[in-house]
Amino acid sequence: MTTWLVTGGAGYIGAHVVRELLQSGRRVVVFDDLSSGLEQRVPAGVPLVRGDVTDPAAVAAALAQHRVDGVIHLAAKKAAGESVEIPLHYYRENVDGMIALLEAMQREHVDRLVYSSSAAVYGTPEANPVAESAPLRPDSPYGQTKVVGEWLAADQGIATGLSWVALRYFNVAGAGSDALGDTSANNLIPMVFAALDRGERPRIFGADYPTPDGTCIRDYVHVADLASAHAAAAALTEQRSAAEAFNVGRGSGSSVREVIEAIGAVIGRDLRAEVVSRRAGDPPATTAAVERIREVLGWRAERDLEAMVASAWSAWGTRGSR
Repeated sequence: MTTWLVTGGAGYIGAHVVRELLQSGRRVVVFDDLSSGLEQRVPAGVPLVRGDVTDPAAVAAALAQHRVDGVIHLAAKKAAGESVEIPLHYYRENVDGMIALLEAMQREHVDRLVYSSSAAVYGTPEANPVAESAPLRPDSPYGQTKVVGEWLAADQGIATGLSWVALRYFNVAGAGSDALGDTSANNLIPMVFAALDRGERPRIFGADYPTPDGTCIRDYVHVADLASAHAAAAALTEQRSAAEAFNVGRGSGSSVREVIEAIGAVIGRDLRAEVVSRRAGDPPATTAAVERIREVLGWRAERDLEAMVASAWSAWGTRGSR
């Protein structure tokens, strides 16, 4: 039985990944500074190490103490718009954090890594759906930090034999249970819920993009499906030496207007969204080509947009009881 350290394992995505790994029969250790993660998301019996991923000594100590075999690296800053305003903070957290992690892994002879990358590495794609072989031309410092993270994993693989997989997430939504909902101020669905709680109209950031309805198009994937992709990626690194990057999406896009309409249908309200100015760093459309992840990992998304919205709404409604 292998043991996996999940950095950021008390976060929204991390908590789902931890549960998926446990269900697959692996041991799990969570490493999180709890700056945005919640301790109550960590399952009973799973060790929680509070620490900063940019501190290689702290990471190395956790790897050694718990005899870790592999790392799933989720801990990072992730708001593209914010990264345009404070780029150095994003490089410090995301790039320095990746370097510190890899240093610690090399020191403790941990040679398996699943890296949380992003569709932001593509920037504005030349064509959709975008394949893993497409040029990496990020539109934001956030996206650039994710490209650098992939470079670091690849170079460390060449230098030390690190077996690694980078998962390029598209837009993650939904909840695996009511206790694990997304509360991010930067993600569309919880942003709409928060606006409704305040008695405000949801906002659309730009309706003049070159898309059918003028709003941005994204490929939304259920967080529970994303979690299962991590388990499949971990298995690949356990089975052979890997050096792979995979898109994680459904292979189809939904516009911002379509998502807001889906929310309205689930909650039974006409939301009458308000159009405001564009946000920096948002490409008009990004959808995933998903053939490679199906072929190599045998993975595919199972849940649709309605399931994402319904599960997110259910979790949002119970968040005050936690």
